[in-house]
Amino acid sequence: MSDIIIISGSPSKDSRSDKVLRYLGEVLEHKQKTVTHISVRDVSQHDLMEGRYGSPAIDDIALLIRQSQGVIIGSPVYKAAYSGVLKALLDLLPQDIFEHTPVLPIMTGGSPSHLLALEYTLKPLLATLKGQNLQGVYLLDQQIDRERRDPITDEKLLERTIKQLDYLVEKVNAQNLERSTVS
Repeated sequence: MSDIIIISGSPSKDSRSDKVLRYLGEVLEHKQKTVTHISVRDVSQHDLMEGRYGSPAIDDIALLIRQSQGVIIGSPVYKAAYSGVLKALLDLLPQDIFEHTPVLPIMTGGSPSHLLALEYTLKPLLATLKGQNLQGVYLLDQQIDRERRDPITDEKLLERTIKQLDYLVEKVNAQNLERSTVS
C-alpha cells in the first residue's frame, strides 16, 4: 500500500510531465510518504483500446488507487485537453475511484493559452470520478528541464508546486488522523 499514487498520462517515455511527476515523487519520499508511480505506458494497449474493464492490470491499478490516501495525476496538454490515453485508462476504472481521495492535478503544455485545460478538462473529469480536487499546477514546457534532477526551472513555479504538494500531504495526514480517531 502506498500513501500517494502518481499517475502519468503521458504516452512519451521521456516526457516533461513524467520528469516533473517523478521529481514530485522524490519530494514526497523525503517527506516520509510512500509513493507508487503508474504510467499509461505500463498498461497493455489492448486493455486500453479494447475497453477491457475487468482485466487484471486494470483491477490492480484500481486496488492501488483505492488503498492510497492521495493521488497526483499528470498529463501533457494535447489539443487543449489531457491525453487521450489517460482518458482511456480513467474510463476503465470504477466511477467512484477517487472517492474521499485528495487529487492533485498537474498539466504541462507548450503555451500559456492552454492553462485553462487544467480547469476545464482535467479537473471536471476528476470530480466526476469523485476526487477531491486540489488547486493543481500548470507548467510550461520552457519551465521544465529534463536534464536536471529538480526539473522545474522557474523558482516561483517551483514554490507554488511544492506548496500544492505540501497541501496534499496535509490533507493525507488529516485523513489519517481522522481515521485513527474513529477506529
